[in-house]
Order: sequence, then C-alpha cells, then structure tokens
Amino acid sequence: MPQSSTGRQDAPRQLFFRTAEQRTALARQQFFDEGARPSGLVGEAVIQSWLRCCKAHQNPADRVSFEQVTRSRAHATLNRNRQLLQAGNHELNHMEAALIGTDCRVLLTDAQGVIIHATELAPTAVQPLLKTASRVGVNIAETQIGTTAPGIVVRSGEACTVAGAEHFFQCLQGLHCAAAPIHDIHGQLAGVLDISVEGGSFQFDAASVVGLYATTIENRLLQLQSVEHLVLHFQASPTLLDTPLEALAGIDARGRVLWLNAVARRLTGCRTSGQPMVDEVFGATLGWLLGLPRQTTVQTLHLPNGLGVWIKARLTASDGTDFNHAVAITKPEPAAPRQTQLQAAIPTPDIETLSPHATLVDHSQRLIESTLAQCGGNIAKAARALGVSRGMLYRRLQKGRGQDAQA
Repeated sequence: MPQSSTGRQDAPRQLFFRTAEQRTALARQQFFDEGARPSGLVGEAVIQSWLRCCKAHQNPADRVSFEQVTRSRAHATLNRNRQLLQAGNHELNHMEAALIGTDCRVLLTDAQGVIIHATELAPTAVQPLLKTASRVGVNIAETQIGTTAPGIVVRSGEACTVAGAEHFFQCLQGLHCAAAPIHDIHGQLAGVLDISVEGGSFQFDAASVVGLYATTIENRLLQLQSVEHLVLHFQASPTLLDTPLEALAGIDARGRVLWLNAVARRLTGCRTSGQPMVDEVFGATLGWLLGLPRQTTVQTLHLPNGLGVWIKARLTASDGTDFNHAVAITKPEPAAPRQTQLQAAIPTPDIETLSPHATLVDHSQRLIESTLAQCGGNIAKAARALGVSRGMLYRRLQKGRGQDAQA
C-alpha cells in the first residue's frame, strides 16, 4: 500500500460518492494532480474543455478578468445580431420573469461568445462574479474564461451544464451554468442561451428550461430569416403546433427544402445533405404545399416514411406582406379516429393547387387577386382581410400588373 511523505499509509481511495461535489473533487485531483483522465466522474464535454484550456497554457489558479470587447466591436456585434435579438425579445422577457425568484441570471451570447443580452442585477444582489460578467460586450468564450457552459456550447454546438468545480478556473467554482445552442437557417451556430447562478446550485432542471427557451428562440429566428420562403409547420399531433415541439421547414420557390429544424429532421427522417426537393422529403408537390396558407383548417399529410402529420404553412413576401393573416388557421377537433382522418391526408379535391411550376410569388399574387374579387374589388376591405395596408396592397397589385404586361 502506498505511503505518504510522513510515512503513514495512505487511506484507500473511496469508490463511491454521496455527492456530485465529491466526484468533481476527485476528477480534479486525477486530472490536474495525477495527469489521469477522469472518465465517468465528470462529463466528456468538461474533460475536453479542460484539455483545451491546458493546451492553451491556462492555469486553473489564475484570476479571471471579465473584459468587454472594444466599443466598435460591441456595436458591430449588436448590429450583426439584430435578428437574433428580435427573435428572442419576448422569450427573454418571459424567461427572466419566470426566474425572478431564483437568483438566476439569463445571458445571450453571439456565436463567438460575446454577451449581447444580460439580466440586469439588482443593486443589492450579492453576486460579485455575475455582476462583473453579466454585461453586454463581455467575452465569455472558453479562450477568455475557461470552462463554462456557454463557452463549451460555442466550441461544440451542443447543450451542456457546468457545475461548481467543473469550471476550469478555481475562482469560478461558485458558479453553476446551463446553456443551449441557437442555430440559423444555414445550420450554423447563431447564439447561445445561458442560465447562471452564483453561490448555490440550481433548484430546478435548468438544462430543460434553457433548452425549451433556446428552441423557441431558434424557431422564431428561422422564420424571421425565411423571407420569400414557404415555411411549413407540422407535427404528429395538432396540439403541438405553435409550440417549441413543432417541426419547421423552409421551402424555396423551386421546391427545394432549404432547412429543417431538429424536430423536422427527426419526424421526416431526412438525412440527405444539400437541398432535397419537397416531394422527396414530404411526398407532396410544391403546388399542393403552396395551397396550404389559404386553408382555414390544418391539413393532414402522410410523409414518405409512412408517418401521418398535421400540417399548415406560412408565406411572407420580400416586402413584408404576411399572408398568414389572410386565413384563420384553426386546429380541428378530431371527430373520427385519427387513422380515418389521416387516410384522407394527401392532396384532396378541396385544396386548390397551383401549377407544378408556380412560384411563391405566383401564390401570393393569386391570393391577393382572389381576396380582392371576394371583396368586390374594394381595396380597403381586401387590405383588412389580408392584414396589410392599402398602400402595400396597391404596390403589390401594380407590380403584378406590370409583370403581366411584360409577359
């Protein structure tokens, strides 16, 4: 049995631990003192972060300085992330209201780890680290402050939680943080949402909460970035539409599937790289899908993999016209067994389809013309029905007539 420097025999290493803190303490001992890999004691994401920090010659005993980026970079960062901030505006407020009694702080960073939104701390709050860190413009990337949940997400793109002594730097071991990624329509990391608390651990499932809000913000961002795209909303249950659990897909004028959110990828089973065509992913023509925004009820569809889903769609024109206001989307109460309803899912005669070569512009123009006809040519009434201004409707009509004249 090994002996210590005092000549006494060392006690056998404890195999079982009552707390996560004990496991983390042993992990730090194995990693920093013994040079061993503490697999099973802390998560692999934390171990990989520790390895990167050591490779960058960071010392866990050093103090951390929460430095803000330059004013010009901060301004450029906020300007570059306007859509992300717009997508998260309401959700960040709701999130902060939900966490107001927990002493937790909400941080939103850009894809490089620079904070673009932070919860304002009360003047009486005793949270020295968060008070310094929770400022717009502070860079909390791994290269700056070592292992943290948002820092790991910036590097890996995967959600994670970092608790107490799992932080690389000893001065940050009073923090607990949980973070989740937000992606854009290109599948790239757009930002990171984080919940942090100082001086105590989370008293709720922080990973689930931050994941829920990050998904909601991501879904909003995907739709904001999808101008002139047909956005499909679908799920295996109609009650999940318009929730963070809905599947979303963006379709361009040529019928290509430009993007799918995570739920959509799971439901469709789409593993095709690039931009597959709609019939390959959804088993329906572009013309049929273009008719969805005009429907007053949610439709049903069988995907090529056999799964039946409830589906609706939204179309926003480049000039900001949102044709989703033109119809009242309702969720029908199943009056018959679901299987019976899903059998009648795909292209039914009551769905008016466009030519297979129709574009999103063709669809929006046709919607304007049909609405105007239903309103007896009354521009004001048609504008109210479409949810747009009379001026915008005039411009759309003139544009359409100009294209017809050229043709």
